[in-house]
Amino acid sequence: MSKKILITGGAGFIGSHVIRLFVNKYPDYTIVNLDALTYAGNLENLKDVEEKSNYRFVKANILDASLLEQIFNEYQITDVIHLAAESHVDRSILSPLDFVYTNIIGTVNLLNTAKKFWSGNMEGHLFYHISTDEVFGSLGDTGFFTETTAYDPRSPYSASKASSDHFVRAYHETYHLPTIVSNCSNNYGPNHFPEKLIPLFIHNILEKKPLPVYGDGLYTRDWLYVKDHARAIDTIFHQGKAGETYNIGGFNEWKNIDLVKLLCALMDEKLGRVKGESEQLITYVKDRPGHDRRYAIDASKINKQFGWEPSVTFEEGLSETIDWYLKNTEWLQHVTSGAYQHYYESMYGNR
Repeated sequence: MSKKILITGGAGFIGSHVIRLFVNKYPDYTIVNLDALTYAGNLENLKDVEEKSNYRFVKANILDASLLEQIFNEYQITDVIHLAAESHVDRSILSPLDFVYTNIIGTVNLLNTAKKFWSGNMEGHLFYHISTDEVFGSLGDTGFFTETTAYDPRSPYSASKASSDHFVRAYHETYHLPTIVSNCSNNYGPNHFPEKLIPLFIHNILEKKPLPVYGDGLYTRDWLYVKDHARAIDTIFHQGKAGETYNIGGFNEWKNIDLVKLLCALMDEKLGRVKGESEQLITYVKDRPGHDRRYAIDASKINKQFGWEPSVTFEEGLSETIDWYLKNTEWLQHVTSGAYQHYYESMYGNR
């Protein structure tokens, strides 16, 4: 059966890489990109595939249940890869209800729509929900998150994602909806909206602005190259088993301050600056509330079952990421100025 896959949040950071991979790798699939184009959704991320015959874009919000039904009906959606989410922890602390609406109610709207349209025959369909390792809470100095780690969310963002995960699994158990959940570690790479650590610091180093490091800088994260995450999503979508959970990580733990110093060193080298110049921009700032100390993912399940593993080292991936931002300064300027939001009107406003 030729698949017609609805990918939500496809104009965002991770979503755009998943869209590009699926559109190019599976020409017989129809890929429908649903995105509300809020602040982090950027169609400029997909300029290279927007004219492909198997790609469609629909501007819509997953909070609009009636519009979701129209989309399922018009495109005869066979599968969902659900990435649309509010995802920035700092924003969730300021405005938690936005996260409740999008991440919980929006997900339930999608589940209800899929259940309705696939109810006659669930076979051959899949609702694949992309989540985060932040639902597991915080680790001590040792140990890893596994697929059976108990949930312990510490921020409004992670609480909203934990709730959406539970709803996805509940629909599998209650309604036999074929679902899969994957929980990933911190992503990095091209097209990342510059409020997150790595793109923000690349931008600030370019502008010689302060590099704000929370607390003592010893918070530890596992970093996953976004293109490797897209590969893992592709693998799990095609080989994963309904009802299962899969962790996706980079086998790549870094303390924030060590990551920032590596980034500074690479930027100095690439920009021809004096060694250590950018490191002088590091500024320690007041810690944020509910800041989890350490995340680390055990991704051995997908490695053993499917042979997936990261394709690059962190140093290689970070170097490639910096090179992309240096070559795409216009993209960065559009994002930081808000000009990217006009791209939709120029491309789709008269269609």
